[in-house]
Amino acid sequence: MPYHKDKQQSFQAAQQGTNEAFHLYENIDKSGADYGLQLKHLKEEVNEAYQQINNALENASETQRHRLEQYQRDLQKIVNDVNESSE
Repeated sequence: MPYHKDKQQSFQAAQQGTNEAFHLYENIDKSGADYGLQLKHLKEEVNEAYQQINNALENASETQRHRLEQYQRDLQKIVNDVNESSE
């Protein structure tokens, strides 16, 4: 049972981390005075979410694996958008 619990907890952590990164991304104020600070926080959250996803992938079920891979693609879209807007 501990293995299943760990698997579920790691998946939920990855899910939560991804959701937090998206929340920050959706609420970033590109014209605000603290845009740089917001961007730094977003990058930290994205990196943390990637780490959580990689940890969860180590023992994920097949269904979880597909969802985690989608999270990775979603996070990559954020990274690409941020990189394009800062060029």
